[in-house]
Amino acid sequence: MQETDLYQPIKSYLEGQGYEVKSEVHACDLVALKPDEPALIVELKLNLSVKLLLQGVDRLAITDAVYIAVPRKKGARWRGQLRDILRLCRRLGLGFISVKTGTKPALVEVHLDPIPYKPRQSKMRNTALLREFSRRVGDPNTAGQTRRPVMTAYRQDALRLVDYIAEHGASSPARMARDRQIKTAGPILQKDHYGWFIRVSRGVYDLSSKGREALVIYADTLAKLRVNG
Repeated sequence: MQETDLYQPIKSYLEGQGYEVKSEVHACDLVALKPDEPALIVELKLNLSVKLLLQGVDRLAITDAVYIAVPRKKGARWRGQLRDILRLCRRLGLGFISVKTGTKPALVEVHLDPIPYKPRQSKMRNTALLREFSRRVGDPNTAGQTRRPVMTAYRQDALRLVDYIAEHGASSPARMARDRQIKTAGPILQKDHYGWFIRVSRGVYDLSSKGREALVIYADTLAKLRVNG
């Protein structure tokens, strides 16, 4: 298959919509005009690629009606990819067309028309982001790190509880919450997400073997938390 195999089916489809269609106009694969409508541009490729997306974005400097077109594929994998493709095209303000060439005539399907993208912000995610930023002590991570878990505010609070027990011995959540100013001390100890704590009696927690290991593994972090946290 060649890109030219996509051209004729799309041309016929657009002509059926009342457009006059020409190819290779000012480096655009396909240009279609219709009275009282903006110029419509379609960029053709055999596979979706960054290059095709960049071409489409570049054509938006000419007209808002820009589509990218690729051959339609088969199977669940294609359907899964299509959802991601449409999400990306929607964000870029591009339309998306697929062409099924195994039929006669070829099947042209417009999955998405180009519209200016206006993202809806998630208030919940924004609130969570700001809360994590404000609660996290210092800047303990390096962007792109993979060998060590991300040091979240939750992990920092859990480490501060580990440090407290190491210093004061088995203690109650209420005492630790008061002395370390960690309102979520109770849930952190009860859920024990990292396996650092053990309940030795009702409402009293001590360190597990993993918790004592954490004192060594995170010694540098604990030192900073004692100063800043």
